[in-house]
Amino acid sequence: MLHDMRDLEFLYELGSLRNVPRGWRQHLGVDCENDLEHTMRVVWIALIIARRMGVKNEEKIIKMALTHDLAESRTADHSYVQKLYVDSNEAKAVHDIFDRTVFSDMEALVKEYEERECVEAKIVKDADNLDIDLELKELEERGHQGPSKWKEQRRMIREEKLYTDAAKQLWDEIQTSDPASWHLNNNKWMHQPNAGK
Repeated sequence: MLHDMRDLEFLYELGSLRNVPRGWRQHLGVDCENDLEHTMRVVWIALIIARRMGVKNEEKIIKMALTHDLAESRTADHSYVQKLYVDSNEAKAVHDIFDRTVFSDMEALVKEYEERECVEAKIVKDADNLDIDLELKELEERGHQGPSKWKEQRRMIREEKLYTDAAKQLWDEIQTSDPASWHLNNNKWMHQPNAGK
């Protein structure tokens, strides 16, 4: 019955992810992206990896990326230190989040993502990892000292945890990238000869 559906509850819960900080914020001691912002960029990173690899099932990739951290609206996001001590029942959280919504079929997709067997799941997990490297580069741009302390750990992630060659190539590109280039190279002074006259 439609009146018993939890679709609106789902939407409000999704919105609450803007209030869920990333677990490693504790270690950085500065403002960084929340879960909802992280998810947004993971979707786009995953699509870049997929297109570089020629993987065509973008719908599946987008859905996996949108749901990859959804359980954290109930479990919170735990850092690499916290995960030594905390076991989250993410499968139950995912089930309860989708229960009695029009998205009940998505539970199987999240399970498939967690199993990391299909190429789409591997792409999304790679995107999840690469978003950290983008944020570290942005923090470095703002003068934060933490990113330099994580360089060896992040290289280990590149070598041992990334599944796809396309993600490894993107990781390499991130290391020499300039987080400000998107706006420095696209401003009115460079593209409008009469700007400011």
